[in-house]
Amino acid sequence: MESTDPATGKKLPVDAIQRFLYIGMKVHVYNIPPLTSTKGYTAAMWTEDPKRHIFTARIRVIETAIPTPSGEDEVKVDVVLEDASNGQLFAAAPYVKPDVVEPALDSSRFFALRVQDEAGRKAILGIGFEERPEAFDFSIALQEARKTLGLDPNAAPGSGGRPAVPEKAEEKRDYSLKEGETITVSFAGGKFGRRSRPQEAVASSGSGSLSSFSLPPPPSASGSRSSPLPPPPPPQPSRSQAPAGDKQQKSAAELGFDDGQFGEFA
Repeated sequence: MESTDPATGKKLPVDAIQRFLYIGMKVHVYNIPPLTSTKGYTAAMWTEDPKRHIFTARIRVIETAIPTPSGEDEVKVDVVLEDASNGQLFAAAPYVKPDVVEPALDSSRFFALRVQDEAGRKAILGIGFEERPEAFDFSIALQEARKTLGLDPNAAPGSGGRPAVPEKAEEKRDYSLKEGETITVSFAGGKFGRRSRPQEAVASSGSGSLSSFSLPPPPSASGSRSSPLPPPPPPQPSRSQAPAGDKQQKSAAELGFDDGQFGEFA
């Protein structure tokens, strides 16, 4: 099946790969007034006038990778609005800058979308989702697109969202011990307990082992493990002490209890 460019409708090369980052079956499209504040767009200005509602569309965020002769793929992302009944393209917004899609100031469900036609003419449309989870998924798709395209300020182009790290030539150093050299490791006194003077553990270049410092091996997984602290003893029943002058303890019958035939309290 041949794929087409979502922004122009033209056929793509047979080895081009498309991936859908987001599909929303129902989004409302508005003809929004010009921006009057540098702070951003306000969705209440779109919805208060029913005449500004154009129609209800299907929205898709499409990532397209086109192979180039150099061996690297040319990746682009488009936000397209389509007729849900027949799939006809209504408007497309090439996602080349983060401000192509701007969230509204007064609602997390509305966005201002900068669309563009084949001739390069641009317009701004308002889009609104009926449910907040749908708008949230749309924002997550745009975040992934920014990482892929390198529009994230903390990511390099084509790095998949990984921050750019300058490459440094690895300097090779010789850390081997020369003949007659030794390593001296000093360990300070323990964190707990009384203070003691630092001890020195000397590793000879011939033996290669620490003579006066070692750590116990970890416990074997197959061996039995003993608890570092013994379990607490079971609670002992409290016993009433008889008066100092009375050497014999009173029986249950004398205390008013009847043990019954089987030694249980009635």
